[in-house]
Amino acid sequence: MQSTTLHRRALLTLLAGSALAVPAAAQTPDYLNESLPFAQRAHDLVARLTLAEKIGQMKDVAPAVDRLGIPAYNWWNEALHGVARSGLATVFPQAIGLAATWNDSLVYRTATVVSDEARAKYQEYLRQNKHDRYGGLTFWSPNINLFRDPRWGRGQETYGEDPFLTGRLAVQFIRGMQGDDPRYLKTVATVKHFAVHSGPEPSRHTFDAVVSERDLRESYLPQFEAGIREGGAFSLMCAYNRVDGKPACGSEMLLKQILRDEWGFQGYVVSDCGAINDIYQGHKVVVTAPEAAALGVRTGTDLECGGVYGSLVTAVEQGLVAESQIDTTVTRLFTARFRLGMFDAPEHVRWAQLPYRVLDQASHRELARQVARESMVLLKNQGDVLPLRKDIRTLAVIGPNADQPTVLLGNYNGTPADPITPLRGILEAVSRKTRVLYARGTNLADEVLERDSTTSDVLEAAAEKLARSADAVILVLGLTNQLEGEEMRVQVDGFRGGDRTRLDLPASQERLLERIVATGKPTVLVLLNGSALAVNWAQEHVPAIVEAWYPGQAGGAAIADVLFGDYNPAGRLPVTFYRTVADLPAFDDYAMKGRTYRFFDGPPLYPFGHGLSYSTFAYDSLRTTADTLVADGNVTVRVNVTNTGHRAGDEVVQLYVQHLGSAVQRPRQDLRGFRRVGLRPGETRTVEFSLAASSLAYWNAGTHGWTVEHEPVRLEVGASSADIRLTRIVQVY
Repeated sequence: MQSTTLHRRALLTLLAGSALAVPAAAQTPDYLNESLPFAQRAHDLVARLTLAEKIGQMKDVAPAVDRLGIPAYNWWNEALHGVARSGLATVFPQAIGLAATWNDSLVYRTATVVSDEARAKYQEYLRQNKHDRYGGLTFWSPNINLFRDPRWGRGQETYGEDPFLTGRLAVQFIRGMQGDDPRYLKTVATVKHFAVHSGPEPSRHTFDAVVSERDLRESYLPQFEAGIREGGAFSLMCAYNRVDGKPACGSEMLLKQILRDEWGFQGYVVSDCGAINDIYQGHKVVVTAPEAAALGVRTGTDLECGGVYGSLVTAVEQGLVAESQIDTTVTRLFTARFRLGMFDAPEHVRWAQLPYRVLDQASHRELARQVARESMVLLKNQGDVLPLRKDIRTLAVIGPNADQPTVLLGNYNGTPADPITPLRGILEAVSRKTRVLYARGTNLADEVLERDSTTSDVLEAAAEKLARSADAVILVLGLTNQLEGEEMRVQVDGFRGGDRTRLDLPASQERLLERIVATGKPTVLVLLNGSALAVNWAQEHVPAIVEAWYPGQAGGAAIADVLFGDYNPAGRLPVTFYRTVADLPAFDDYAMKGRTYRFFDGPPLYPFGHGLSYSTFAYDSLRTTADTLVADGNVTVRVNVTNTGHRAGDEVVQLYVQHLGSAVQRPRQDLRGFRRVGLRPGETRTVEFSLAASSLAYWNAGTHGWTVEHEPVRLEVGASSADIRLTRIVQVY
């Protein structure tokens, strides 16, 4: 902070001796006058730049302009579930695990910790005069694309398949990242990828996502609107793909008509990395780099991650874009930097006071464990196999994901100080008398050999021998970021380019699973993965199954907490688990028909919202404040929930709606509220939801607007989309 103050003083001294310093009363230029509005300061600074200097500021690696005291700045940073790619950081569960908590206040607390560490790192980098990638305050998170198809490798980065759930979590993540100071942003959160972006990964640079107007408005955009209008996200990233023939980073419909004119977005738009190249090299909607750059600027892409905007000087000379449009763009970018306090005295910026010692502090580590606990989904518990006794005599822990720290992290991750694998978590949880045996059991997939290159059949035989000598088995299987992720080079059966071509476990793991269960020993299956798995055989033959996602640095401890009953699981699925890929439409078909719990007609393996507990809960007395709902009004929905079991635990109460008299086809169900509530044994609480008539509207393609119908609507309250306990009908007028 001291170096920043000295830099500012030196700049004022420099300006005092320049032509900019007359008359004497105006020696402090407007852009350095902290008493002026940020927009005015940004306009003043942009007016002092040459065309070449302005264009330089529109690149993700923005150079310094020494004569004006503008330091170099790298706009690229990541914070999907912790500060990423920048050394030590608290690593929380991957985004899909955050979603599985169904706890928006917990997501806010998580993002607050992430932004604390982000600010502390930034201030430390300033002290060291470092301006490198992954050192700034502009974070390209959260990813709020709809996880419409389980084959998408990047679905792990999202909050699941439902627009409402995604939107509620996104709002809280953004607020936690950007802070609550009335003047300065703590960091900038970037909602991405706008829009209609969710695979396939191998064709993302050329693909045209053709969608109906209703699907666009009802499924692909609501969470972005919530993130902008309610969350106040100051940045948005446009996607690689086209949308109805127009590149997402060159779409007037998306970036002007919807984003700015309709939603009132005041921030800046950044391209995904290389997306401006794709405009002419992949999508071929224009021929040259200057044309692509000009199209991006004219339609509203302010900042490029890539190298095409360097051709904007030529674009201006050729009349493809006006310098005034570039001024607008650069003003938006500097407004963001002013709002972050980058040109103000550090002692005046609240967030600049965060000390470096906040990194990895004890409260952050404990929160990571709590979030991991809340993300755990108990999929099956036949015969109450779980929780296990801590004093069990001999326990076998088997599987390729049992003792691999990297599997905890997913992608876009930081580096935790002390990652806890499932094996370690189990070893630390059991009694001193318990003998814990470990075997890898198999390779991750037949085509993936671990370091010692032992073949799967040898590993399987050793694991089977181990299992036969144990009293119970914990089998830890699933996927890793070696198999699913962003545009990957993967040569493994069932996987392509980071995406999946099948939904089942890799063949090597399926063989191990069946071989271990055949020993007859009580077996618990723990899954670590970022997308839904079709564990059909396991559902039929394994008594207990836990979905743990990519659970972050404390994942192993949280898994043990659940397995041995120190924590009563209450996570819920934010996605549908299907039985087979054959149940789904083609991956590159972006129509919502046949996808997600909202439009899928078949029987799922595990439904959206599913999750079990070691306790039981009863619902009664569903009521509303009125039996009718006017088109511009709202109604309050209340229900009593009682813990009827013997353990304290959380219940995730879910409110869905069904349209009974719509003139158009509507979703089978639509989530419209959720609450995670903690209850002691025997305790009853009244859970309340506010339901606005506007949330029942459909997008009318004829009028290009929202329509609230006069119809009866069924309210459904329960523990999942398939476990509805109570219903009530209200009439909408």
